[in-house]
Amino acid sequence: MFKKLFLFIGLFAVGFFAHAQNATKAKALLDEVYSKAKSYDNIYIDFKYGLENSEANLKQESSGNVTLSGDKYLLDYLGAQVMSDGSKVYTIVPENEEVTIEAISEDDNNITPSKMLTFYRSGHNYAWDLLQNVGGRKIQYVKLTPIDSNTEIASILLGVDMGTKHIYKLIQTGKNSTKTTITVNSFKTNQPLSSTLFTFNAKKFEDDGYYIIRN
Repeated sequence: MFKKLFLFIGLFAVGFFAHAQNATKAKALLDEVYSKAKSYDNIYIDFKYGLENSEANLKQESSGNVTLSGDKYLLDYLGAQVMSDGSKVYTIVPENEEVTIEAISEDDNNITPSKMLTFYRSGHNYAWDLLQNVGGRKIQYVKLTPIDSNTEIASILLGVDMGTKHIYKLIQTGKNSTKTTITVNSFKTNQPLSSTLFTFNAKKFEDDGYYIIRN
């Protein structure tokens, strides 16, 4: 009986150590991704967005692009622009000729464009996942499981290009089985940017007839 007990304890210890090594390796890779992203003055990403829930017969696909520079960003998506100058967020909807101005949310669970390359650094458990070959590129996936059990997110898969250490794909699965996928089509760094790219000119929009909502 004791031999079986010792064998069980030994197997459990080996399994625990392997899991710890697995998590450490996954976290180390994401730390490399973070360090690489922070080394750039700015990043431009052209992406494909997908939303799917088979139970609700839902399937949507769209595309967009975002320019990131520190806490500032400019997102073009679904015919609208979302811009942040680091202190406020401006949502510009040309179809409605409307601009909404809001303070930046302090909610850590709110993944804004400025956090999209760094949000994974805290609040998750990590696991080394599958390796894919995509057009000759090795894409290593890391699985993130939120520590907070109250979140609506069940898990996130981050696909990392092992050659560039850039994020290639994000697959988020909700507890309601909704799957959100963001695939990077183009990743450019240190682009020449206008000094006013992240500056909101209220007068220009007012002169153009836009209605401005300040929350």
